Amino acid sequence: MEEGKANDKILSYNDVVLRRSDLDILRGPFYLNDRIIEFYFSYLSSSYPSEDILLVPPSIAFWIKECPDEASLKDFVQPLHLSQKQLIIFPINDNDDVAMAEGGSHWSLLAFERNANLFVHHDSSSGLNNTHSKKVYRAVVSYTASDAKFIHCSDTPKQVNGYDCGLYVTAIARAICEWYASEAPKDMKDLWFSEIREQVTPSVVSKMRREILELVSNLMVKK
Repeated sequence: MEEGKANDKILSYNDVVLRRSDLDILRGPFYLNDRIIEFYFSYLSSSYPSEDILLVPPSIAFWIKECPDEASLKDFVQPLHLSQKQLIIFPINDNDDVAMAEGGSHWSLLAFERNANLFVHHDSSSGLNNTHSKKVYRAVVSYTASDAKFIHCSDTPKQVNGYDCGLYVTAIARAICEWYASEAPKDMKDLWFSEIREQVTPSVVSKMRREILELVSNLMVKK
C-alpha cells in the first residue's frame, strides 16, 4: 500500500484515531500495534462504563514503565486516580526504548483487582514479559493506595504462533471486564481465571481479528 494511503485516517473513536494501515494489520496475520489495542480498550471502556474500571492506553502504560524519575511518574500517574479504581488493566509491551515509537515484539496484560488486593500478570508466552510487568507493578502499587501483591498466572492460555499476543491481550481484557460486570457471586481466590480458561481459546482468539475488523467497519459506517 502506498505510504500516503496507509496513513489515511479512517476512524476517530473517542480519543483514538485509526488509519488504513491498521485495517491491513487486522486482516493479518500480523502483530497488533498500539493503536489497535488502544482502540479496543476504549471500546471496552464504552461497553462497560464504570468509574470503578480503568483500561490504561498502551502509550501511558509504556511511559509508566519507562518513566525516568519519581517526580515525573507522579505527574503522570496522579491524573489516573488509581486509588479510586477497583479494576485496572494495563497492556504490557516489552519495548524499553523510549526513542522507538511502537517498538517491542510482545504484549501481555497486568490487571489489578482491589478486593482481591492483587496484581495479576497474564502472558500468553509463558512469562516472557514478567520483568516488564513487574516494573509497572512497582511503579504504580503505591498509587493504588494498597499493599497489593504481584502474581504471575502460569495457566494463562498460550498463543500458538508468534504474532497473536496482542489478540490474547484483547480477549483476556474482555473476559476480565465481563467477569467484573457480572452480577454473579465472585470468588476472590479464583477471580476471573475460570472465565479466561473457558473463553480465551486459540479458536476464539483467531476470530478476534475479524471481530475487531467488523467492529471498526460498523463504526465507520455510523460515522
